[in-house]
Amino acid sequence: MSRAKGIVLGSWLRQFHRWGSLAFTATVIANFAVRAKATPPPWMTYSPLLPLAVLLLTGLYLFALPYTVMWRSRSGA
Repeated sequence: MSRAKGIVLGSWLRQFHRWGSLAFTATVIANFAVRAKATPPPWMTYSPLLPLAVLLLTGLYLFALPYTVMWRSRSGA
């Protein structure tokens, strides 16, 4: 993968991670709002897990990205 493609992918993924955090926050707020009124159905209880999994995967990639760039630049030079 060229450096330009990596920068575009990282930028797109960072933006996706930000929007995913908004989706996660919205599902958690909705979960608490439903819990305040009554016992929520199981799908409502587990609804934050999908955005949380997306945040985990994209966050780990974004965390490792600078280290992989440094590792590639050292081994390629």
